[in-house]
Amino acid sequence: MDLTVREGELLAIVGPSGSGKSTLLHIVGTLDRPTAGSVHIAGHDVAALTDRRLSALRAQHVGFVFQAFHLVPGVSARDNVAEGLLYSGLPRSVRRRKAAEALDRVGLADRLDHRPHQLSGGQKQRVAIARAVVGEPALLLADEPTGALDSASGAAVMELLRDLNREGATIAVITHDTEIAGSLPRAVRIRDGEVVADVRNPPAVPSTAAGAEL
Repeated sequence: MDLTVREGELLAIVGPSGSGKSTLLHIVGTLDRPTAGSVHIAGHDVAALTDRRLSALRAQHVGFVFQAFHLVPGVSARDNVAEGLLYSGLPRSVRRRKAAEALDRVGLADRLDHRPHQLSGGQKQRVAIARAVVGEPALLLADEPTGALDSASGAAVMELLRDLNREGATIAVITHDTEIAGSLPRAVRIRDGEVVADVRNPPAVPSTAAGAEL
């Protein structure tokens, strides 16, 4: 597989179950090492790094958003987001300040002290996105980010990802949803671990659901 994601891109990586999306996510996200070939993240050859340096690379350059949110129960939105800076070396007060700024960026400035059980599904995903971008990673990987949401909340989350991309974030959305793939500027289709299509889509019409309350 030969795939290049350039700085500032917003793309979908789309394919059915078993196509290799999860494997690609794990390798690009440096959760697994490639058994052949090479992966370069922010100029670093993943295969050449020690486990410690690989963990540091992941913490500094890659952000993750998952379908299941992975928020810590009983912990405020602000502290959940601050966990994204746990390995940054920053003092706790600075991490919490940056977390508050990230939550404001995703429209949750009024939910800083809310616990996950006090948030809707869409709001939980916004917290997860804030956690992923708080460290300003070189690449944001969003794995089925709308899979656990209703259609209105899902559309709003996708619009938020577009907003973040317009602000400069590089984002890859891993999905099986061809409608989502068709709405993004670039769609890479994979099957059986191979790229079978890499297309540029026409600009999407803004979603009327983007302003829905999450």
